[in-house]
Order: sequence, then structure tokens, then C-alpha cells
Amino acid sequence: MSMANDAGTDGVEAQGATAVKADRSYGFGNVLMSWRRWWRMAVTATVDQAAVIEKRRAECEISSRYLLMITMSAGIAILGLLLSSPAVVIGAMLLSPLMDPIMGLGFSLAIGDFQWMKQSARSLALGTLAAVAFCAVVVFMSPLQTVTSEIAARTQPNLFDLLVALFSAVAGAYAMIRGREGTIVGVAIATALMPPLAVVGFGLATFNWTVFSGALMLFVTNLMTIALSAAVMARLYGFRTTLSERQTALQTFVIVAAFVALAIPLGISLRQIAWEANATRQINGVVLDAFDSRARISQIETNFNTDPIQVSATVLTPVLEGDAERITARAMSRTLGAPVEVKINQYRVGTSAQAAEQAQLSAALEQQQADREQAAALAERLALIAGVTTDDVTVDRERRRATVTARPLEGATLAAYRQLESRIVAGQQEDWDIRLTPPLRDLPTLTFANGELSPEAQEALGLAEWAAARIELPIRLEGRRDAVEAARLAFEERGIEVQTQPGRAGFSDVTLSWSTEEE
Repeated sequence: MSMANDAGTDGVEAQGATAVKADRSYGFGNVLMSWRRWWRMAVTATVDQAAVIEKRRAECEISSRYLLMITMSAGIAILGLLLSSPAVVIGAMLLSPLMDPIMGLGFSLAIGDFQWMKQSARSLALGTLAAVAFCAVVVFMSPLQTVTSEIAARTQPNLFDLLVALFSAVAGAYAMIRGREGTIVGVAIATALMPPLAVVGFGLATFNWTVFSGALMLFVTNLMTIALSAAVMARLYGFRTTLSERQTALQTFVIVAAFVALAIPLGISLRQIAWEANATRQINGVVLDAFDSRARISQIETNFNTDPIQVSATVLTPVLEGDAERITARAMSRTLGAPVEVKINQYRVGTSAQAAEQAQLSAALEQQQADREQAAALAERLALIAGVTTDDVTVDRERRRATVTARPLEGATLAAYRQLESRIVAGQQEDWDIRLTPPLRDLPTLTFANGELSPEAQEALGLAEWAAARIELPIRLEGRRDAVEAARLAFEERGIEVQTQPGRAGFSDVTLSWSTEEE
């Protein structure tokens, strides 16, 4: 009897629990339905969808104004990037009309209008090609063709670039749906698109495929993000197709196919961005683990495009760690599963009193300012010796590296340019990697004595090695077979790429010359 009562009690409790769950589920469903009802009546019902679609469709057409404005915007953008001037780049964004076809692409996806989608895609493709071609022409005719910091910043998608594109798309779609679009919204969209598009033109004009492919990936990633975000915003605000069921099914298939086509490259970029974001967080943790718990990271930069991966950090710490670079490099390589090269600048700051710590911090910031001034002075010296402007000098303060291509000087030989570089290196107190790239000049001749390289030939070999490391062209060897083979082995020991053109057997002088693509 007791067992029966217990069973009955359990049954009642189970029914009660089921009823409570049902009530909770029903209550949540009511809340969701109420929210959806409020959204339809108070938000989407207030949007004149027909007027928005008509206006957006009209602004997606190809016109002479559209092509003129996009080429002028691209021209201003590439000049700002070459001059490394953010103000000029911002000026280009004020002119860019890229917002209209991209938003048209997003809205057409939302309502399943295939003709509008084709029109928007055609306008976007033509405008993109015009912008890239115009930028390439400007760069090709420009005396400035160096990769500036502004250009380098647009050669790889990252999490912040993606967020800029996302926020711009949400703001732009909202403004268009609510009829509040204007120049500011266009600037927001152009911020994510026009600079990388200009860098694509730069990479094309300079045949720098690393810059070209990186900027193109950034442009495509931002483009996909903006288009898909605009489509989602339009759907949220009730934009739907009003076609027949048969046409609706076809349009739905087109929408799904377009979404998949847009999402694939975006998904690939997101995967890489997520990996780099996680790697960056792990790198920060590894750097802090190598120092005292009171240490702080003032600045850290990571370049994932190099092999090995390069990490440069500035750490403010009360205790200097002499072996920090080796420890962190080994830990990062183990964590990331790839080789890592680490450069850490340590600045000692106090911890006993806030005033003393602030003074130490100020001293560290002053040191950083001194480093910047020293780099600027080095750039001026390099420009003066190379006969170019400071804009033609590339200075990397973090890695202590400075490079410049010298202007051809009448009568100057490779030895003269090497001597100029030596003078700069001798006058530089810090441990800098300074490289002066000479113009193409005649290479020395290798002479042999008793079947071996003469002392003069050893010096000529060192000069050829220096020139080959800067000009990055293979060297061609011409002469008798035995001499050419001996010279080839000597060059290979120094890691220099050579091409041989041997003649008859025997030893004689070996003539060195540059091997160019035209030859």
C-alpha cells in the first residue's frame, strides 16, 4: 500500500514538473510572439519599403558621374597612401560612391530581385576595375613607389578591419531604410573599401603580388561583410519578395546560392582572422609570463606574413629579464606550432610609489621619442647619401632596419656604393641593419692564379656577394669550364644564386654579369 502511494506521489510530481516546463515554454513563446508583434507594428510597419527600394535601385545605375567620382576618389586615396597621409585618404572617402551598388547588392539579396542584383554587381565590378586601373596608372607614373606604413596596413584582413566593415554596413543599411542616408554614411562604407582597393592598384603597378593579393583579400572580405550585413538588416526590417510562389522559389534559390558564394571567401577570412586573434592573445600572455607580475606591455606588434613569424614588443617592467627574447620565442613557437622571431624592448619602471613610477614611465616614453628622432635623422642621412628624398627611405624602428635605393651617380661603381653604405653604418651607434641598394653597375672580374682565386678575386667575390644581396638578381658566370665551376662553388658557399656559361676546359678569368629577365 505504501509503495502504491509513493508511486502515485511520484506520478503527481512528474505531472507537475511537466506542467511547469510547459508553462515556462508557453511563457517564453508568448514573450517572443509579443516582441515579434511589436517589431512588425512599431518598426517594420513604419518603413516605406517601396520608396526605399525605388530609390536604392535608381542609385545603382552606371553613369558618367559614378565612374568619374570613383576614379577621382581612387586617385586621391592612392596619393594619400603614397604620401602616408591619413588626411588625404579621408578626403578620398568623402567622394567615393561605392556605397550605392554595395547596398543595392545587399537589398536585392534580401528581396530576391535577380535583375537588381545583376545591375548592382555590374556597377560594382565596373567601378572596382576603373578604380584599380586608375590607381595603377597613377602609381606607374609616380616617382614614389615605396610601400609606406599606410599601404602596409591594408595588406591583410584582421578582426578590427572586419568590425569596421560590419559597423559601417549596419549604420549604412539603417540610415537608408530610415531615409537618413548622407555623406557621412558613404564615408563609413568607403573607409572599409576604398583604401584597400587603392592598394590593389599599387600592387598591380609595382608587380608586388604580396601587396596585391593581401589588399584584394581585405577588399573582398570587407565587401562580403557589408553586402551580407545589409541583406540581413533589410530582412530584419521586413523587406520581402512579392513575386508569385514559382518565382519566389526560384528567387529563393538564387538568394541562397548568392549567400553561399559570398559566405565562402568570408568564412575563409574569418577562420584566418580568428586564428590570428587567438594567436595574438596567446602571444601577449607568453610575453607577460616571462616578466614580473607587475610588468605591463606598452606596445606589441605581430607580423604573421613572414617566416618565421615576427613579434616586436615594448615592455615596462620593474625587473629587466636578460633572457626574455629566447624564452618567449621558444614558448611562442611551441604554442603556435610555427617558428617565431621575438624582439623585446624593456624599460625599467619603479613600483614603490606612484609618482616614481610615473616618472619612470615618462622617461620610457621620452626614450621612445628619442628613438623616433634618431630614426628620422638616419632617414635624412640615407636620403642625402643616396641622392633621394626621405620619403624614399624605409625605416623600421622596431626591427632596427633601414633601406634605400640609391640614385645613379655618374662614374660611381659598385665599390663606391658599398663604401657609402659602410660610412653610414660606421656613423650609426645603434645596432641597425642598414642597406643601400645600388643601381645596376658592372660586376668585377674574377682572376685565377695557379688554378685558385687570387686575393683580388676574393675581394671581388665579397663585392659581388654584397651587390647580389641588395639588387636580388642572379649573377651569370662566363669563362673556361674549370674556372667557372670553381667560381660557382665559391658563390654557392656564400648562398648566392648564379647562372653559368662555361667554355673550354682550363683556367682563366671569369666574367661576372647580371642575369636579367629580358636576357
